[in-house]
Amino acid sequence: MKKIYVIGLGPGSYEDLTVKADRALQEVDVMIGYTVYVDLVKEYYPGKEFLTTPMKKEVERCKMAFEEAEKGKKVAMVCSGDAGVYGMAGLMYQVGEEYPEVELSVIPGITAALAGGAVLGAPLTHDFAVISLSDLLTPWETITERLLDAAKGDFCICLYNPSSRKRHDYLKKACEILLQYKDKNTVCGYVQNIGRVGENKRILTLEELKDTQVDMFTTVFIGNRETKMMDNHMVTPRGYRL
Repeated sequence: MKKIYVIGLGPGSYEDLTVKADRALQEVDVMIGYTVYVDLVKEYYPGKEFLTTPMKKEVERCKMAFEEAEKGKKVAMVCSGDAGVYGMAGLMYQVGEEYPEVELSVIPGITAALAGGAVLGAPLTHDFAVISLSDLLTPWETITERLLDAAKGDFCICLYNPSSRKRHDYLKKACEILLQYKDKNTVCGYVQNIGRVGENKRILTLEELKDTQVDMFTTVFIGNRETKMMDNHMVTPRGYRL
C-alpha cells in the first residue's frame, strides 16, 4: 500500500519534534510542505528530496504529495504545530478521496497553544477554546460569534493568527468583542516566535492587550476570571483545594 505521513513539526525547534515524527521523517524519501516549514527541518535530514509551495497553494501541495506517493516514493507532508490543528491533515483526507490507493498516516505535533502555554506558565489548565482570527477561510462574522460564545462561557482563549499586514487591527477588534463579557483586568499573555530565535513573551491585561501590536508569528492567550499572574507567569488554577 502506498503511504503518506502527514506530520506536525511542532512550533519550530528540532527539540520540540516528537520522536515518532522524527522516525517517520528519517524513513521517507521526500518531504513536501510550505517553504518556511520545510526550511525548519531541512538541515536535519540531508539526502532527502524537498518539494515546496508558497502560501495559498495548499491544494496543489496536497496533490503533489499524492502524485509523488503514486510514483512509489515514501512521502511526508509536513506543517508546523499539529497537522490536525489548522494544519494539512483535513485537506489531505479531502484530496485523498481522488487517490484511493494511497494510505494516510497522521503523526501529531505540539501545537502553539501548548508550546506557548508552557512558555507563559500554565494558562490552559482549565477549559479553553482555540480560535483563529484569520478570515481568509472563515467569515469574520463567524469568528465574532465564536469569540462571543467563548467569552460568555468564561473560557480561557488561545488566539492563532492574531495579526498580519492586511489584518493589523484584528486583535484590537477581538479584544473589544471579548470585553463585552470579560473584565478589562483579565490576565492575558502572548508569545512571539515560539521555540525559535527571538522568542519573546509578555503578560498583560486584556485592556492593555487591546492596544498592543503583534505579528503573525505570535500566539495570544486570554485568561478566564480565575487566571492569575504568579511569579511572572500566567496561571489558570483548576480548582484544587490547597
